[in-house]
Amino acid sequence: MNSMDSLERYERCLPADEIGEAPVRTMTLPFESRQKTRQRGRLDDGEEIAVILPRGSVMRGGDCLRGNRGGRVEVVAAEEPVSYVCGAPDGLARAAYHLGNRHVWVELGVGRVSWLEDHVLDEMIAGFGLEVRHGCLPFEPEGGAYGHGHQHDAASPAHGHGEGG
Repeated sequence: MNSMDSLERYERCLPADEIGEAPVRTMTLPFESRQKTRQRGRLDDGEEIAVILPRGSVMRGGDCLRGNRGGRVEVVAAEEPVSYVCGAPDGLARAAYHLGNRHVWVELGVGRVSWLEDHVLDEMIAGFGLEVRHGCLPFEPEGGAYGHGHQHDAASPAHGHGEGG
């Protein structure tokens, strides 16, 4: 018997704000864990569950998971150490290009490019004359060339192939 067989199995459903009733339970995960399609997870209240998602899926903050026994759980993007740069579009484009060229997951925001903190990447970006800043924030990177960014459509899983560092 698989160690996850006795656990309630959760699969993706619509984003929490689209299902009509908000889930009362949450599961806070860093980005690394939100990329795993088969895992034993722990809800914020301590209960263990089995997460079973289509291969290549990425859970996003705000996604809803539906259990085979009727439970609903909202995925929360954990705050984690990120590096980021702000500034002029040409500097942000350069940072995004070089990070993407290294297959690093990046989050693009208005006037900001963020990545999971990595001193080697930080030094590379600083070498372009950009000021690298640090913070502890939820990390929601783009989905990649074949992904769908921040889209929450269960029929269109993100297929990013980024790797940190």
